[in-house]
Amino acid sequence: MSKNSYQLSVISYQLSRIGKWKIFCLLLTVGCSLLTGCRYDMQDQPRYKAYKKSEFFRDDKAMRDLPEGTVARGFLREDKAFYAGKKENAGMTTTAPVETTTDASGNTLVSSFPDAVEEFPVPVTKELLDRGEERYKIFCIVCHGPVGNGDGMIVRRGFPQPPTYHDDRLRNAPVGHFFDVMTNGWGKMNSYASQVPPADRWAIVAYIRALQISQNPNGMSPLPMTKTGNTTNTTVTPSVSPNVKTQEAQSR
Repeated sequence: MSKNSYQLSVISYQLSRIGKWKIFCLLLTVGCSLLTGCRYDMQDQPRYKAYKKSEFFRDDKAMRDLPEGTVARGFLREDKAFYAGKKENAGMTTTAPVETTTDASGNTLVSSFPDAVEEFPVPVTKELLDRGEERYKIFCIVCHGPVGNGDGMIVRRGFPQPPTYHDDRLRNAPVGHFFDVMTNGWGKMNSYASQVPPADRWAIVAYIRALQISQNPNGMSPLPMTKTGNTTNTTVTPSVSPNVKTQEAQSR
């Protein structure tokens, strides 16, 4: 092969490779353009943001209400005793109506508790009482006072005084009543269901019962405490912590 023929063949080969690369680059560009266009359309398709107005629905709300009876997974709450403080047949049978009275301060007092559970649906342990004391001091002490006499700080500053925990009516009230009041509110007390989860409400109830026993140790049955570890269930009378006694003394 002559030198000129060899050079021509090399140039022809290089030109053919350049043509192939041009075709490949062109196809790649077209493909990327198509993919980008598809992403653009999907990314910016019409949609609603939370709490925005909608012209499509008759009530003008973009956010739709859940169908009646919808229950989120894990929130069925079939255990009435734990989640409501009520007996399983509450509202299903013809029980006696709840009786109420009014005290001198104008508080409406419940004097009968036909649907409230009488036993704790959770084990009453020292850990539960400690948790209840902590939550009580955060959410309850400002009204009900250090030991439940209804002499909290905002009461001393003019807020209506709540009933004391230490009268016979509330000493004899079932534990479900206290849980129900925290859940749904009563009188001037609002519901605390959004601030205090059910387990913490039962912890507070246990601590309230401990306060009642501490102020009337000979007139009330001790709490059915469950000791942790390898020991069996037993009955223990809890005592009020020294901090609570100090706060009570300071408030007098």
